Amino acid sequence: MRQNRPSRVVVHVLVMVTGLGLFGLSGCRDEKPPRVVDFSDTVRAVRPETSYPSQDTLRVAVAAMVSPKQSFANYREFLDYLGHTLGKRVDLIQRKTYVEVSELMGKGLIDVAFICSGPYAAARERYGFELLAAPQINGSHFYRSYLVVNRASPCHSLEDLRGKTFAFTDPDSNTGRLVPCYWLKLMGESPESFFERYLFTYSHDNSIMAVAKGLVDGAAVDSLIWDYVSRTNPELASKTRVIKKSEEYGMPPVVASQSVSPALKATIRRALLSAHEDPSGRQILESLHIERFVEAREEWYDPIRDMLRSMGTHVGKPDAVHESER
Repeated sequence: MRQNRPSRVVVHVLVMVTGLGLFGLSGCRDEKPPRVVDFSDTVRAVRPETSYPSQDTLRVAVAAMVSPKQSFANYREFLDYLGHTLGKRVDLIQRKTYVEVSELMGKGLIDVAFICSGPYAAARERYGFELLAAPQINGSHFYRSYLVVNRASPCHSLEDLRGKTFAFTDPDSNTGRLVPCYWLKLMGESPESFFERYLFTYSHDNSIMAVAKGLVDGAAVDSLIWDYVSRTNPELASKTRVIKKSEEYGMPPVVASQSVSPALKATIRRALLSAHEDPSGRQILESLHIERFVEAREEWYDPIRDMLRSMGTHVGKPDAVHESER
């Protein structure tokens, strides 16, 4: 039991989805007007102060791999534990997109971030990210991209999704955008030439929901999130089906900003790597379905960099909804 802690988690949720509008997409573009579907599992957006906090505050960002409300629910207790261990107040910061988190870190406005592997691999040198640790789940520090369709869909391969509607997650996501775009490139295609329409949901669980509800024909999602939804919401997951899996990539890491002192980085790294050894820390990690944090290795993210080099800097336009001009 943890009592009389000197730390607390202060929630600052930045520019988040106040009602994620996904445009329902029909197979024929002119048959019906777009339907706007409002996912109600949202949280109120509050803009934080942009001034630098005291040295007793640690600003931690959690990229929106899942919806903002779910991210907060999952990480609040762990960040409270981390703050207690470090003797600091922890401010939890969320942004709608990965690039917003990266830019804030580059400006020194965020100290530590739980980020997607894609932004780390693409922007490590630009923003000065430093690896602190990576989660180990089911004995592995790797994950995949899953191509999913509705359970009732006749599609059984990526080729079957030609001329269909598709959901990406974030424009900078590895599993939610880069991987499927790389698959298309190997086929001599692009999202614009291959899909009838595509959109961005800005979280993996929203992409799973879009497929389950039949709002899109397919989506590419993080295997960790699909497995998590399968455990926590099997009714929803059962309405989807995985038809393709990617190779393995290094787990989404925890990184520190270049503005954080070497001494503090070392302290945070030790706290992460030893959390599973403390009964309270282990219990919280188990609630996140994480066994422990391990030291991450740079080469884990080289396959992502190889894809980025193959794709160049362009993997499709990051519009909210795109209709190909075929």
